Amino acid sequence: MGLKTVPRAVLLSMLLATTALPTLAADVTPQRLMNPDKEPQNWLMVNKDYSSHRYSELDQINKDNVKNLHVAFTVALGGVNGIGFMSLGGHQSTPLVNDGFMYVVDGFGAVYRIDVRDPMNARITWIMDPGSNKADMFTASNRGVALYKNFVISVTNDCKVNWTKADTGELVKSVQFDDMVKSHCALTAAPLVIGDKLIVGGSGGDRGARAHIDAFNADTGDHLWRTYTVPAPGEPGSETWKGNTHAWEHGGGSFWQTGSYDPETKLTIWGTGQPVPMFDPEYRPGDNLYTNSSLGLDVNTGKIKWYFQYTPGDFLDYDEIGIQQLIDTKVNGEERKILAHFGRNGFFYTLDRTNGQFISSQQYAEKVNWTDGIDPKTGKPVEYDPNKDLQTYKIGAASRREQGKIEGCPNIQGGVNFFPTSYSERTHMSYGGGLEGCSSVTVNPSNDASGAFWLGGAYSNAEVVKGAVTVMDPASGRKVAQENLPHAIYSGVTTTAGGLALTTTIDGKIYALDDTTLKPLWGFNVGSFSSAPPMTYSVNGKQYIAVLVGGNIVARDMLNKSPQLKDMQNTSMLYVFSL
Repeated sequence: MGLKTVPRAVLLSMLLATTALPTLAADVTPQRLMNPDKEPQNWLMVNKDYSSHRYSELDQINKDNVKNLHVAFTVALGGVNGIGFMSLGGHQSTPLVNDGFMYVVDGFGAVYRIDVRDPMNARITWIMDPGSNKADMFTASNRGVALYKNFVISVTNDCKVNWTKADTGELVKSVQFDDMVKSHCALTAAPLVIGDKLIVGGSGGDRGARAHIDAFNADTGDHLWRTYTVPAPGEPGSETWKGNTHAWEHGGGSFWQTGSYDPETKLTIWGTGQPVPMFDPEYRPGDNLYTNSSLGLDVNTGKIKWYFQYTPGDFLDYDEIGIQQLIDTKVNGEERKILAHFGRNGFFYTLDRTNGQFISSQQYAEKVNWTDGIDPKTGKPVEYDPNKDLQTYKIGAASRREQGKIEGCPNIQGGVNFFPTSYSERTHMSYGGGLEGCSSVTVNPSNDASGAFWLGGAYSNAEVVKGAVTVMDPASGRKVAQENLPHAIYSGVTTTAGGLALTTTIDGKIYALDDTTLKPLWGFNVGSFSSAPPMTYSVNGKQYIAVLVGGNIVARDMLNKSPQLKDMQNTSMLYVFSL
């Protein structure tokens, strides 16, 4: 039948159907990932760009009008697939957006594509469930996915790397990163795509893994290189693992958060976790390289080009797996290429990112009792003695086993833990959201190397855990501002060209803060646990702010000393806000 013979009503119906068909998002090429500033409407990698700034150039929502922000739409995630109270392990990931399609992942590695082009019709268009063990809710954590060409690349807590077609949701490839049973491996950090390479950081240190970071061909999944964070006997750094327990075989040094990339030096920079067992250094005497460190890795070979260890011989779980901000700035009048990092141990550090040289450090957490400060020449705690096999610092003893319970500040969760930090290209300041509080830590050698976790003891919150957003000047290293909040920040911070710093607190409050004064300009209570960072994107010229809602067991623990919140319920939702 020719077009001119089609009845008008039928023709109109055909045209409407055609315009309603979903359009395909453009492939995410290496060129696009290298130039995210050219498409501020999208959010293509977990920390926004290779420098891990988490800064959005969008300014439609700004200081003047953010008070008018309201819910644009919500999408429920997970249905009945969760396990009771702690459904889906809790959200910790940043949604990615490419041309109006959003990609999110839950704690067990299930990936969702959500059509967010029209708020009235926002909906899930596919779900890729990798079939992870949902009974393993204690280890269920997932902090994001990667986009590459027409793939969404994700990881799972049972140590798999998955390639899913972005347009259809078809799982087309799955690579086993390591043997989960033998190696105690887990994967929690979003992969990082660099050119045609996929960089994946291994986790599972708390479970007794000897962590490693690997590179794969992003197209084929072929394995390219592997680098362990704990050296084997005879390798450089192995002399820092002493004793006769073979602690290096299960030494930890996990990667919990996605690293950064410097195209000029071809280095990818990642932070590593604590040595294990985490509370009992007598099981693993020595500095325990390369745990609690920032590592500069050659992206082509995986070779460690430089390292900086923050807390050698750690016994307070002060791992340094957090964001590695890459910033070009002037330090003492000289142009420097620096790395800025909010340490879990309560101090803000700057390093030369080309060689790992220490530049400066300043306390940012209000409560720090484990040391009297950082040596301005070496960057090590002032009590550090390279001749000692067991560091005591200010509050420890030569034998932690004999010492018993101690109270350490900041809390073992931080300070700033793995929660994403932000560098604002508007204010040229670094923003970190974290905790204020202390922990009680007791050594128990009986669980050094037994059970599901290699702890070497136990901890509890010594007081009500509160939250804080802190602003640091990476050029001078000084503390500029801090805003305290009633409950812990276990999520992260995003800054915008509209002069906003976005964050959430564990009790379900979402905040937009003034990026200069840190005073709250807007807030919203979602009524459930919150442990995922906000992000922002735009579609059809309109800006939105999005955040995943729903916590895990750690989120519940943060509120155990707040009896008024003992009956708070958990959910699994995407919230999106607009003007």
